Amino acid sequence: MTGRLVAAAFVVIALGCLPLVLRSEFWLSFWILVVLYAVLGQAWNVLGGYGGQFSFGHATFFGTGAYATAVLQLRLGVDAWSAAALALAAGAIIAAMVGALSFRYGLKGSYFALVTLAFAEVFRILAHSAAGLTGGGAGLLIPLHPDAAHFQFADRRVFFYVALVILAASLAIAAWLEHSRFGARLVALRENEAAAQALGIDVFRIKLGAITLSGALAAAAGILYAQLFLYLDPGLAFGPGMSIEALLVPIVGGVGTMFGPLVGAIALHALGQLATALTGDAPGLNLVLYGVLLILALRFLPTGLVGLLRGAVARLTAMRRPPRHA
Repeated sequence: MTGRLVAAAFVVIALGCLPLVLRSEFWLSFWILVVLYAVLGQAWNVLGGYGGQFSFGHATFFGTGAYATAVLQLRLGVDAWSAAALALAAGAIIAAMVGALSFRYGLKGSYFALVTLAFAEVFRILAHSAAGLTGGGAGLLIPLHPDAAHFQFADRRVFFYVALVILAASLAIAAWLEHSRFGARLVALRENEAAAQALGIDVFRIKLGAITLSGALAAAAGILYAQLFLYLDPGLAFGPGMSIEALLVPIVGGVGTMFGPLVGAIALHALGQLATALTGDAPGLNLVLYGVLLILALRFLPTGLVGLLRGAVARLTAMRRPPRHA
């Protein structure tokens, strides 16, 4: 595990050097979004990558974190940092409730995926309906107070470093999953749930722990989003777009790998910028190109970009190995 943590620390330090060399607001914003969606992708990866429980509704937990931090500040007058802590807990609690209802009745595979999708849609409708609390379709606008006490910063580089700390925590969680008993049991469930249960693994408890941890991480991404853009609406926070982003990032980068979500977030957002640059201002054309390139990546990179890199390193190592003599 020490080697993994050293690698994670190296990556985080390298990312931390970016604001020192990037003077463009565009590229700073690009890397802030990369870090934010890497956290969201790691949240999905905990449950779907290591646990094999594919969720189509991680927007439920993302939106819970985002709306909880905004509502607590605007409606109840809670300070931003306390609101963020409570919102993190809210995401974990909602995830535990979804997990308890789903796993208690043995839902898995496509059934679990559809249930999570249904929960996200229910929460979107509730956010639309509770206009007095959530602002309804008009959404919520968090007032601009660029100071640390309000979890807002005049210098966006400070926000980047705050987001980077949360990314570092998500990488540490992934490293822990790869070297802990809990993580080993979670992977065993992914590989063969019946066999794991026969060996005495408490399937319900392990799944519930995984979805709770996943929900807390997704809520953290929602909190970052709310404090970055200072605006939320139900379609954005609980919509299918956020759930799709959550699962695409680790799938493209490498499902069930520590750095897969980060690599996937970099690749996807670079791909989005490339598609926009190639198509110019043509409405919708950049999304078509983005979709085509994404399909090609999924078709020819089944193990993700991390798997591709590992394969290339293995081939290079094999080529450099001296031949055996009879």
